[in-house]
Amino acid sequence: MPFHYASAPRAAPGPEDNVFALQEAKVWMGVPAGAKTLPLWSEVKALLPPGASPHHVGKLGERELWALEIPKDGPEWRAQDFEWMESRALMGLLPAEAVQALCSARQLLFWEGRSRFCGHCGSRTVDSETERARKCPDCGLVAYPSQAPAVIVSVVQGERLLLAHNKNFRPGLYSLVAGFVDPGESLEQCVVREVAEETGIRVDEVRYLASQPWPFPNSLMVGFTAQHTGGEIKVDGIEIEHAAWFSRDALPDIPSHGTIARRLIDTWLASED
Repeated sequence: MPFHYASAPRAAPGPEDNVFALQEAKVWMGVPAGAKTLPLWSEVKALLPPGASPHHVGKLGERELWALEIPKDGPEWRAQDFEWMESRALMGLLPAEAVQALCSARQLLFWEGRSRFCGHCGSRTVDSETERARKCPDCGLVAYPSQAPAVIVSVVQGERLLLAHNKNFRPGLYSLVAGFVDPGESLEQCVVREVAEETGIRVDEVRYLASQPWPFPNSLMVGFTAQHTGGEIKVDGIEIEHAAWFSRDALPDIPSHGTIARRLIDTWLASED
């Protein structure tokens, strides 16, 4: 069931097209007999509030795929064998292609909602007829969907891994150090800086491992490994409340499967000789 991103818009959905209906961090999903299925346009059309505007995302398998933003203060949605599910949970339950489609849908809706007016002159923008973009009819500025690059890194000291508790995490959850890339900064420079700023330690041997779109709201997470070279842990106290070195047999609560953080941690776990 491959996913193909659409580089140009389509006119309107057909009854058999799939839909990601998104309400903040939740997704309207079919759950017959415990399965997770995307609804069809014909199944959500009657539930939509007036003025709802579908946005073409691409093609998932043999069906065209659309995204809709559903206001939280509207009428409650009710339908047999359907329910609202958390996006983050779905990323660990859906096939990889469907996860990629969900990431695209969330990021496109985020961009659409923030590109309705020109960032240069303030005029209302319009959809381009030939490409995925918003155009200003007055000054001609063209705005394209964008992602905010961020790094995430598994820092290793011998047989131990650096994990940190962010103040925004649920109690007891630890993950890897992560942060956004500054203007003019390389990804590797960002890794070194973020680790030093958040935990006070120094690293080198920064190596790329994998990347993942992270639509909360519009990031591209780029994963690295690095080796500890010096310094003692001293958290910044702003984002990070606590950090420590953990061995393989004494890990705390860590991120769920489907996240790049968990992929990096699992790769470290599997590297044991």
